Amino acid sequence: MSEVYAARRTRLRERCNAGGSAAALVSRPANVRYLAGAAPHGAVLLLGKTEDLLVCSGPRDDRQADGVRPDDSLPVRALPGPGGDPAVAATGLAAAQGAESLATEDHHLTVVRHRAMRSVAPRLRLTDLGQAVEQLRVVKDEEEISCLRIGAEIADQALGELLESILVGRTERHLALELERRLVDHGADGPAFSTSVGTGPNSGRRGHRPTDRRVEEGDFLSVCLGATYRGYRCEIGRTFVIGTSPADWQIELYDLVFSAQRAGREALAPGAACRDVDRAARQALDCAGYAENLPTLTGHGVGLEIDEDPQLAPAAMGKLDACVPVTVEPGVHLPGRGGVRIDDTLVVRPEADGGPELLTITTKELLAL
Repeated sequence: MSEVYAARRTRLRERCNAGGSAAALVSRPANVRYLAGAAPHGAVLLLGKTEDLLVCSGPRDDRQADGVRPDDSLPVRALPGPGGDPAVAATGLAAAQGAESLATEDHHLTVVRHRAMRSVAPRLRLTDLGQAVEQLRVVKDEEEISCLRIGAEIADQALGELLESILVGRTERHLALELERRLVDHGADGPAFSTSVGTGPNSGRRGHRPTDRRVEEGDFLSVCLGATYRGYRCEIGRTFVIGTSPADWQIELYDLVFSAQRAGREALAPGAACRDVDRAARQALDCAGYAENLPTLTGHGVGLEIDEDPQLAPAAMGKLDACVPVTVEPGVHLPGRGGVRIDDTLVVRPEADGGPELLTITTKELLAL
């Protein structure tokens, strides 16, 4: 992997040089991970004028729970004592290398930290790197996609096993904890985010935090979970009916959301505008009168973080590229009644390669459990 990390740093350096900066300081943890592999908590990456360095507050521990190794070709500078700030130390090192300017991730730095960096190298001009690394992370290589694919398989397994158990009488909170345990049992680093389980009037709510409400006969049960595998995070969401044949209004609402989700999935293609994918999924729900009950976006990118660019939303700018993993997750929540959410993780692929690759394959049939 060392050559992969080195190539990523080269791409970032080219962007920095084009922006007039010969050095850059990367401090956001997911970005450090992307460019340097495994790194200690709080470590920063200096793309220096003469040498790249991983700067950390203590000795690097290569033992990583998720199996990801560091870039062994990258020199490490460990601060001599506790309490030092790697970002401040890296700023001083950049100045010592003769850099005249240093591009920093201002969206991640606090004001206090930024001031400390200025004070250690007052002649060094600090510029904003912006979200250059996040932009590089949007398109994934096949190794990254493989990690997402395995994470999706783990999430599918955990969800499938839950559906085979008795659900009536159990609480949302208990079901969420069981799902997270099953993710780890099947090889995940851990959950990709806090697992959401909603029953009855809580079903279909985006980001619902599980409560002590118990599953009852006739409830909608909506579940949204994700697995992290080797640092990469995927997402799946499904909705079911508990213990009995679904009511007419449940079938109607489910079929509507399913058709919207299918339209969004089918709109995924290299060159497709992000807002057009959102519109494809949203149109049927809008026409059915549910505009006020819809989430603000239809989907988003995934990777080292669960919510990355691109955003599939009405005002989103930009177009999709091949090898970009995204979620498509329309849903409708009716206050006091509940709702439906269907959520898949897919990889954008050209039509010649079979179109969008579906990573999460648990059935989307409306099952009565």
